[in-house]
Amino acid sequence: MRPFQDKIVLVTGASAGIGSATAEAFAREGAKLILVARRRERLATMRGALAEQYGTESLVLPLDLRDHHGAARILSELPAEWQAVEVLVNNAGLARGMEKLHEGDLAEWDEVIDVNIRGLLAVTRTVIPWMLERHRGHVINLGSIAGHEVYPNGAMYCATKHAVRALSQGMKMDLQGTPLRVTSIDPGLVETEFSVVRFRGDAERAKTPYAGIEPLRPEDIADAVVWSASRPAHVNIADMVIFPTAQASSMLVDRTG
Repeated sequence: MRPFQDKIVLVTGASAGIGSATAEAFAREGAKLILVARRRERLATMRGALAEQYGTESLVLPLDLRDHHGAARILSELPAEWQAVEVLVNNAGLARGMEKLHEGDLAEWDEVIDVNIRGLLAVTRTVIPWMLERHRGHVINLGSIAGHEVYPNGAMYCATKHAVRALSQGMKMDLQGTPLRVTSIDPGLVETEFSVVRFRGDAERAKTPYAGIEPLRPEDIADAVVWSASRPAHVNIADMVIFPTAQASSMLVDRTG
């Protein structure tokens, strides 16, 4: 039997990048999926593809986590059979721009804070009580090297990822004495739509962070997520930082190869 056979895994930001790769990785292991993202059409396409390839049963929830109150309400109304979430993967997140802090856009900051922090809190606040009722569950938060280091022109995004790291640590403390586990997975450079979103659709500029290196792929992070979730119940992978080989820190990247 596959390790997650018929167990429910909820993935936010599931329509692309790391979220999509993570959903597929769990589907290969037999999981049932709750797929959360804004783009309804992409989610529907994913559901069909996963069902065809892996026989996966999926529930599609087209939610915009900027509306964190609405997202929490819709999640709380899930049928009881879908509330038995074994693994919650808080993957949804974004950045906007690389301006100096005193030149930033307040509306864009609201969007980043709402998704990266408030959305994560709303989903987690809803799901953890279900896990506690069942005495089992695992919360996996996708952070970033930006939660460990601050880099120029990225203060706002780094602040949100420092918050995710603090929330992961706080969850572990608050859940001490329960069987629940909490993991923070913090990647360096992963080539996804992240930079396209950050640079507001400028595809050429979005290529620059990955120029001259072999960056991580979404599948690399998905492998780490599934590996962390599949450890024995007495083992909790608390923190994991993952770099491409060419990267040593947020700002130190070897582009000579």
